[in-house]
Amino acid sequence: MVQSMTGFGKAQINIPGKSINIEIKSLNSKQQDLSVRMPGVYKSKEMQLRNRIIKSLSRGKIEFSMYVESTGDSLNSKVNLKLVNAYFQQLKPALDTDKITPEVLSTIMRFPDVMHSEKEEISEEEWSQIIEGVDEALVNINQFRSDEGASLEKDMLDRVASIEQGLEDVIKCDVIRIQNIKDRLQNSISEIKDNLVDKNRFEQELIYYLEKLDINEEKVRLKQHCAYFRETIINESSMGKKLGFISQEMGREINTTGSKANDADIQKTVVMMKDDLEKIKEQVLNVL
Repeated sequence: MVQSMTGFGKAQINIPGKSINIEIKSLNSKQQDLSVRMPGVYKSKEMQLRNRIIKSLSRGKIEFSMYVESTGDSLNSKVNLKLVNAYFQQLKPALDTDKITPEVLSTIMRFPDVMHSEKEEISEEEWSQIIEGVDEALVNINQFRSDEGASLEKDMLDRVASIEQGLEDVIKCDVIRIQNIKDRLQNSISEIKDNLVDKNRFEQELIYYLEKLDINEEKVRLKQHCAYFRETIINESSMGKKLGFISQEMGREINTTGSKANDADIQKTVVMMKDDLEKIKEQVLNVL
């Protein structure tokens, strides 16, 4: 089944004092490219996080973001009340009051070391909840990729079917084309006087001309490539690069058919087949 490289997944975790939002985005890329944005306090866990994401999302340009918002239930910054009182005692001689007024307190709160921030430690329980949130976001993004992939699969198979229909039209036109070539050559031969042409040389040139116009091999190979494309989509996973190679081979046969056919009807059909193939190539770039 086809999976797209484009996806989005998110999860929200609420723990005492914090609300944590996790987002994972992915876009198409030839290789896996993972960038991680998270608060510095969690940096020691980054490698563990990267390994988990890489294992789940095998390819694409992936952006992981974790945003932490304090809910006020738990504060890491505390007021050093002893230091506040010490500053006030030193200021008292310059003040007209023995009480700490709001204006005085506001000034003291800006003095050094009044606010003390304790180093935050990540508990195992908190990290376990974060990992659950990451897993939820990964499930969501993989579901997004699958849904997007189903749309890609339908579009590509429809266009392969259109190319196959074009090939059937080419086969029908080719029967008429070959007969026209034979009739034209027969008429030309009948107009040539025997004593003005080397018959052996003429036969060699005729065979060479017919081989140059023959498209039977191209028709057979294109049919095989279309079948292989369809088979790959149905039976394989992570087939994006393989589908890209197959579509290149399909393009080679379509182009050769158009250049060798020397027939207006066939060339019109070839143009439509090329259009479908270009859209397939665009879609393949987004396939996992």
